[in-house]
Amino acid sequence: MLDSGPWEQNNNIIGDMKNSPKLVIDTNILVAATRNRHGPSFALMQIIRLGQVKMCCSPALFLEYEDVLKRPTHLLASGLMGSDIDAILNELAGHIEPVMTHYQWRPQLRDPADEMVLEAAANAQAQAIVTYNLRDFGPAKLFGVPVLNPEQTFQHFRLKATRSTQP
Repeated sequence: MLDSGPWEQNNNIIGDMKNSPKLVIDTNILVAATRNRHGPSFALMQIIRLGQVKMCCSPALFLEYEDVLKRPTHLLASGLMGSDIDAILNELAGHIEPVMTHYQWRPQLRDPADEMVLEAAANAQAQAIVTYNLRDFGPAKLFGVPVLNPEQTFQHFRLKATRSTQP
């Protein structure tokens, strides 16, 4: 048998990518990330950009990201323009693992807008939903999907926070 040397499962970039956690990110995490570049939501988005985790997203959820991030109240609070949001979403799209929603289990949650997050997680077989609305996703445990906030996500998956010094 040949020695696989540096290409062993856990000692190379390929093995690391296979072991990257698959997460579905709720819209409120993106909102928080664009409003506070020093918070845990921004740090989570940075590790997604670096490929340390896989972000899974359905087309419907991605459209919700765009809709919410471009609302005038959010643009004012974040200090961003619509073109900035377009640039953020364009880059994010390059890091997303697309999820096709083959099965819908509605209604499961109190907030109908959260249903697409749960459906994306269930269809992607994600290892977690990341949100600040932990209580709203109680039924996710029926699908075997933990619901975590960004801080819990870092702890649960033993991720290293990457803090940007750039504004």
